[in-house]
Amino acid sequence: MSEQPRYRTLGHSDFFADGRASRNRPEHTVAREDTAPQQSAALLNGKHDGKYATEFPETIAGQDPRLLLQRGQQRFAITCSACHGMLGYGDGMVVRRGFKQPPSFHEQRLRDMPAGQVFETITHGYGVMPSYGGQITPEDRWAIVAYLRALQLSQNFPADDLPASLREKLPPTQAIATPRS
Repeated sequence: MSEQPRYRTLGHSDFFADGRASRNRPEHTVAREDTAPQQSAALLNGKHDGKYATEFPETIAGQDPRLLLQRGQQRFAITCSACHGMLGYGDGMVVRRGFKQPPSFHEQRLRDMPAGQVFETITHGYGVMPSYGGQITPEDRWAIVAYLRALQLSQNFPADDLPASLREKLPPTQAIATPRS
């Protein structure tokens, strides 16, 4: 099997009457990429007019928010939580096993990062984070970004901004013991 006959691209072939080894696409066939609906650049690369998108593309923003967040949570749990942890603090299982710890999503610089830049990071990777562009569809990457934003808000919402009825349900704050030298 390792010694099979083959032809070089654009090479000569005695098999076909026209002598060409390369063949044209059969009539009425469509390349897989041609079947996808035309999608906006922001949906596919996280940028609008060359700058990182700060808002979600129309096709994402128009979805039911609950379903979008549920899908994002599901995709985050499957793909991201191994390194980033379920709450995004960078304490996932692989980190506990010795892999380099990613930054917490709750750092101010990551909370301020445009949504399009987060999308691009998921797509192309950054540092030791691999690219997930080939494994996660653009729609699911945007769902992850939406969930990540909700996660950041949930972990960093000022208690003083909560209604009194919700503030009563919070556990009492505890003094943090300072380590002894």
